[in-house]
Amino acid sequence: MPRYFGIAAVQMQVVPWDAAATLDCMEEIVEYTKTRLPWIDMICFPELCPTGVYSSSIPPPGVDRYDTAQAIPGPMTDRFSDMARRHSVWLQPGSIFELEGDRVYNTAVVLSPEGELVARYRKMFPWCPWEKTQPGSEFCVFDVPSIGRFGLAICYDGWFPEFLRTLVWLGAEVILHPTLTTTADRNAELVIEQAMAILNQCYMIDVNGLGAMGGGRSIIVDPNGRIVQQAGNHKEILTQVLDLDLVSHVREYGTLGLNQLLKQMRDFPGEFPPYKQGLARGEGMRHLGPLQLQETLRNTNL
Repeated sequence: MPRYFGIAAVQMQVVPWDAAATLDCMEEIVEYTKTRLPWIDMICFPELCPTGVYSSSIPPPGVDRYDTAQAIPGPMTDRFSDMARRHSVWLQPGSIFELEGDRVYNTAVVLSPEGELVARYRKMFPWCPWEKTQPGSEFCVFDVPSIGRFGLAICYDGWFPEFLRTLVWLGAEVILHPTLTTTADRNAELVIEQAMAILNQCYMIDVNGLGAMGGGRSIIVDPNGRIVQQAGNHKEILTQVLDLDLVSHVREYGTLGLNQLLKQMRDFPGEFPPYKQGLARGEGMRHLGPLQLQETLRNTNL
């Protein structure tokens, strides 16, 4: 039986510092998408979309950027659960600030069409030294029955090939990648998305925000590395029917019928010194300075 899966990637602008208004907008988009495109199985949103807050932005007077942080499950995820159940759709609502004790994480969740919280992932690589959320420590994959296995990454995680390769090692065939990039390195990120799809022979679904929450240009790349959908810098919903059998085909017969790289990696008899001896001990690493905001950048608006 073919493993087809309809996905919608929502590139949108949030209501700044107003989570309630942004959630209302997201709910309207979910209803609109499922009404107009009933074949859609999953709807995805950008990083921190529900909160309307960028973790390194400057809040208005009297407002704390983590005011929206809450437990998971909690009021916000309960509302997402209701959205998913009422519209019978898989929902990946970007990420939210999760509060656990005195720690704040940047956390992505996935809700099933029955409203069940099936996955929770805490961003493992905050954009240091600018982002101050606590890093997570666990990789996250989840199964869509009869379709396949999906993995979760958040924004800067995508810059670390080892992270995405681990998701693939855990069985991911599609990587959902909510993003919040306003900076000039968006060009580099688009190259990375395509490269990671090629190197891991998987789908990459990268959803960026708009305005203060991102520069757009969301992208969907197939396991051959072909860009199948790419947005501009305006409000847009990318839609695509993913063929997960294509992932199996590419991994078995090779990228473009040529490079069976995952099988060759599996059969490689050697060891990689950076992982055996430790990254910090490498000649190219040990002379680097500390991970901190450089003095010349302290007064910029990044």
